[in-house]
Amino acid sequence: MLYSVLAKLDGVLAFEKVSAHCDIPCKIYDPISAQLAVLTMIRMVDLLDELSAKSALSANEQAQFGRLVAQKEEHGLKVKEEIRVIWGDYIKQPQLDAYPQLHELSHSIMLAASKAKQNIDKTACLDLLEKVNQFAEIFWQSKGINTFKAISPYPPAQALVYPDLKA
Repeated sequence: MLYSVLAKLDGVLAFEKVSAHCDIPCKIYDPISAQLAVLTMIRMVDLLDELSAKSALSANEQAQFGRLVAQKEEHGLKVKEEIRVIWGDYIKQPQLDAYPQLHELSHSIMLAASKAKQNIDKTACLDLLEKVNQFAEIFWQSKGINTFKAISPYPPAQALVYPDLKA
């Protein structure tokens, strides 16, 4: 019954739709999703550069070019969303006191993700990865977990910060 009343009100008032990570909070946060999204952006740029090197593109290659750009854009948004969720839901005053650079770093990630989306620019994507890795390192440190860097096992084979769960 309550549902039908709210549905009728929604039909008249048109409530704004919202979405969220979960807001319970579940305490399940991990910057790896943002890191993998940046790797995808870098990989898309590599593939776009390969296509751009050709003197002419077939219809299939033109379609592939469009799909690669769309994936780069989508993963740029994912980087922003993943960092925003951790920054907004997990980061509290104790983390800000211990890591006062978190606000500026989070903001710089948003700007760097926008820049990486705006162009086919590997340097911009690599800069974004560096910032996201810094964020990941601080995130794990804030949980008392040591980190290490290793080359990702898939293209584009860039260094990522990983939690050292064996310690």
